[in-house]
Amino acid sequence: MNVFIAGGSGAIGVPLIRVLIAGGHQVTALTRSTAKADRLRTLGATPAIADALDMEALRRVVVAARPMHVVHQLTALPKGGPRSARDLEPTNRLRIDGTRNLLEASLAAGARRLVVGSFAPLGDIRTEDLPPEVRPAADAVRAMESQALEASRSGQIEAVVLRYGLFYGPDTASTAQMIAMARRRMLPRIKDDRSLLPWIHIDDAARATVAALDAGQPGTIYDIVDDRPVSFSEIVDTLASAAGAPRPIAIPAWLLRLAMPYMAGMIGLRAPLSNGKATRDLGWRPAFPTVAEGLAQTLHRAA
Repeated sequence: MNVFIAGGSGAIGVPLIRVLIAGGHQVTALTRSTAKADRLRTLGATPAIADALDMEALRRVVVAARPMHVVHQLTALPKGGPRSARDLEPTNRLRIDGTRNLLEASLAAGARRLVVGSFAPLGDIRTEDLPPEVRPAADAVRAMESQALEASRSGQIEAVVLRYGLFYGPDTASTAQMIAMARRRMLPRIKDDRSLLPWIHIDDAARATVAALDAGQPGTIYDIVDDRPVSFSEIVDTLASAAGAPRPIAIPAWLLRLAMPYMAGMIGLRAPLSNGKATRDLGWRPAFPTVAEGLAQTLHRAA
């Protein structure tokens, strides 16, 4: 199949290209940066240079690619992940305006299916139940999802939404940063941590995305998460243990809220999601059922 990936040079874009090319598919990958074009070619994709916020430029490259399927992975996150609400503002705009542009371009190109990469921790929690610092990001996620699902309901395109858990893996910048911090005992656990966060290995997320291109039911939302959500503090403990790092220090939640309100809001969420519908419909199972297993593989590859 002929697939257009918007956000092809991003965290999931690269492993997604690898899986698609290995499966013998034709891939065009969108990037705003001419500097990243050679990397995309090395991976086997045809680069398309355009800004997703420029409607005419985006339409031009999508129509030229003539894709059967379009995959929406547009973000503009800092390399190590967002640390404040301000860090998410460019991504929020892509999720609102970029989605509208990509949807219009996909329709102009005659694409049959649009698969949208969304964010599981914010997808199912009511805005009023979220910390104020997190609400703009949640509103942007919902705007992105609703645009795609409405287009599917109206028969314009087959749209499938994938709500990914928190990404981690050997080539994920935020994971490398967390490992380095754990080894220096700079990644604290939270006292009385009641969070429950969904996670997914980046390679498992890529495989689920390819499965959704064929098997996803139009108009459906799938939670692409591993088998067991865990608290942030359990992740910190697991990282430290697997990396042979000192036991993490513990800090009170109020101190994190004072110093980093956005981060405190995000890592304090409770989102006990299940991958049951994805495994039934997509014929997909995570190769790393728990984050402990995935982190062990990540640290082994990094050694």
